[in-house]
Amino acid sequence: MSRKLEGKVAIVSGSGRGIGREIALKLASEGARVVINDLDAAPAEQTVADIAAAGGQAVACVGSVTEAGFADRFVQTALNTYGGLDIIVNNAGYTWDNVIQKMTDEQWEAMLAVHLTAPFRILRAASNFIREAAKKEAEAGTPVFRKVVNISSVSGVYGNAGQANYAAAKAGINGLTKGMAKEWGRYKVNVNSVAFGLIMTRLTEAAADGDAKIDIAGQQIKVGVNPQILKSAEATIPLGRAGTPEEAAGAVYLFCIPESNFVSGQVLVCGGGKP
Repeated sequence: MSRKLEGKVAIVSGSGRGIGREIALKLASEGARVVINDLDAAPAEQTVADIAAAGGQAVACVGSVTEAGFADRFVQTALNTYGGLDIIVNNAGYTWDNVIQKMTDEQWEAMLAVHLTAPFRILRAASNFIREAAKKEAEAGTPVFRKVVNISSVSGVYGNAGQANYAAAKAGINGLTKGMAKEWGRYKVNVNSVAFGLIMTRLTEAAADGDAKIDIAGQQIKVGVNPQILKSAEATIPLGRAGTPEEAAGAVYLFCIPESNFVSGQVLVCGGGKP
């Protein structure tokens, strides 16, 4: 039985760990050749090695999606290595929460930079290839559907206290999604968003002591959720639990396969039934 993404080329930002890693593994398992990205070389190379060990193809593009010039380098890695680009998944990101009276300009701007400006730059960097490829394919009578999946959040759909910056950025990516669906429809590009609810990753795992942190460009960002708050949050989910990274990847996969060729400009909530 043929794999649904055989011969396709995908770039997945933030795919060395967590949800991004599972997205990359899923796409590779269905035949896609994947460009892996992470802030750090070790997790990116590990994901590449795991894909290779399973019989797939992948290459790493290490660096921050917010760095000047990264978007061009990311897209060019796919073109130089695999000769094309069919799937773009804008996944990289993190949260930096605070109530608005305590939120700094740095916190606000950091969330807009990673969740909204970086995806915009990546799509802009891919635009020349997409337009030229679509034109050639149309002239040859061999149209190809391409896919963009932007990762949003229920915070961007419904809002969330303490996340004015993150909610605004994720609402913005939904707006970018809908705008690009209209702009790139002529090139047979489906552009959609997946808004995640509570998914268990290193950013949301139980952290009783409150000392769990990740390093983002030298800034120590607190991660993790108080176990009691986590338990309460799970109790409000109709399915009774948080989602897994594999389940989150499955929602993204739905927008990458041929069966979704007539679905564009949509925001799919992947939240276990919680609105």
